[in-house]
Amino acid sequence: MADDAEQVPAINVKEPLDLIRLSLDERIYVKMRNERELRGRLHAYDQHLNMVLGEAEETVTTVEIDEETYEEVYRTTKRNIPMLFVRGDGVILVSPPSMRAPI
Repeated sequence: MADDAEQVPAINVKEPLDLIRLSLDERIYVKMRNERELRGRLHAYDQHLNMVLGEAEETVTTVEIDEETYEEVYRTTKRNIPMLFVRGDGVILVSPPSMRAPI
């Protein structure tokens, strides 16, 4: 039988948005449509996953075809945004940044 000290405290999660609520004022990772990724501090959200991120970093990955070799060339563009409104219909995934799997 396991000791009580070894048990993980239960978090009151009854619906998916409860996990987002636990990330308020924490840094999160947001994967968006069209190969766009965001990292920033979650200030607010709603039931549509509209979000306000502070200290946001946006990474956009584009694929271009080299005209000579016909190989795919991946380019990433990064920019920092002090405060950002994210429209929820473009959100694919929300996670703490440390939980993101490497590409």
